[in-house]
Amino acid sequence: MRDFAKCSVLGVIILATAMLATEPAVAHSVRNTTTGFTTGIIHPFSGLDHLLAMVSVGIWGAELGPPAIFLLPIAFPLIMAVSGALGVIGIPLPAGELLVAISVLVLGVLVASARRLPIWAALAIVSVFAIAHGHAHGKELPISADPLGFTVGFVLATGLLHLAGIAVGLLAHWPSGIVAVRACGLIVALTGCYLLFGHAAT
Repeated sequence: MRDFAKCSVLGVIILATAMLATEPAVAHSVRNTTTGFTTGIIHPFSGLDHLLAMVSVGIWGAELGPPAIFLLPIAFPLIMAVSGALGVIGIPLPAGELLVAISVLVLGVLVASARRLPIWAALAIVSVFAIAHGHAHGKELPISADPLGFTVGFVLATGLLHLAGIAVGLLAHWPSGIVAVRACGLIVALTGCYLLFGHAAT
């Protein structure tokens, strides 16, 4: 039990470190990269909003258990890839960046409260947010990057972030890990409030 407590604390430290290591900006900017795949891999880690949302999808899926633990991390990247293509070709998404910020707040609240919803409702929420995040990625495709390589890269990186979230979320199966998982959700939700405040100020 003591080992699980240590793992829980470690999970919170890792999440907090990731938050401090990324830029607190809604837009994802990638500099000095020329290949599409490499740019795509780096891209999700360059924005605090995307990083936290992707990890939260994994945590929430783990909290909900099967089949959500499998379906949410699969649905999100697939829908995001399609929406990213729309962003690449210039189809607008009204209030897209606002929706991205809202996704961080909502997912944080869902994780912190361990909110249990029907699988169709969970998929609907994740799908809406996937559209917003995918479009944001697509419209920020660097001119020098190959669109296909970029898409494959950011979808793969998103999957890895989902897996990291699942690993954190599984700690909630033990009493000593529940507090850490709830704390992670609270941190994400507060960050979502910060992002929304920044969006409203611009």
